[in-house]
Amino acid sequence: MKTRRSDHPRRRVGRRGKVAISRVPLHEQVADEIRHMIVSGELVPGEKIRVSELAEDLDVSLTPLREALKILDKDGLVELMTNRGARVSDISVESTRSLFEVISRLEALAAELAASRITEHEMASLEDLHAQMRERHEAGDLPTYFDLNRRIHDLVVAAAKNPDLARVRTSLAFHVERARFLSVATEGHREKSMQDHDRLMVALRARDAAAAHDVWREHLERAGNETCRLVGLWKKETETTAAE
Repeated sequence: MKTRRSDHPRRRVGRRGKVAISRVPLHEQVADEIRHMIVSGELVPGEKIRVSELAEDLDVSLTPLREALKILDKDGLVELMTNRGARVSDISVESTRSLFEVISRLEALAAELAASRITEHEMASLEDLHAQMRERHEAGDLPTYFDLNRRIHDLVVAAAKNPDLARVRTSLAFHVERARFLSVATEGHREKSMQDHDRLMVALRARDAAAAHDVWREHLERAGNETCRLVGLWKKETETTAAE
């Protein structure tokens, strides 16, 4: 298992160069770090988590790491196996299709509501993120493109100003991001995605709720179809490699 050496999760340096102690419990910080590694594909579906190695890489003891894995097990991102350690939860075509059937409708509703509730400040922030994403797309900077894409989707949900919608969507968000990362990795899909984002900006600026709903649902359904296709290919490659 290859993991990146991240900054010590307990240490944050303030403006004066002094260490700022985070009030967030260490095991939650560790869970956030591992969650990011899973969502970004750094830890792949089905991969066994080498606990001691990961603890050393994150510069933490085994206790907060194990507590973090319990959180991720509840999130459905990690599977704790009795007397066999832990592994990253698998992804299937069926689970991915089910996930996008729900999220496409949730986020389409968010876009519809946002069209009438978004503030000028939020609209300006969205347009700025959109411009940055276009630039990163053209530069082929996938990690930054993916991060900006996520932030745009999050801001559209926030602009809907519906706490119940946001809460349900948050419960699915990490699974969606993990699956979506596979689809945005395809250049042809990224170009279509950028066009959808262009259309959403126009609809939101025009306060056109119906158009915002339709373009965002179409956008997420296309992402779901592409992701299901890629998950299917990935599963076949994995099975072929395992059989060799």
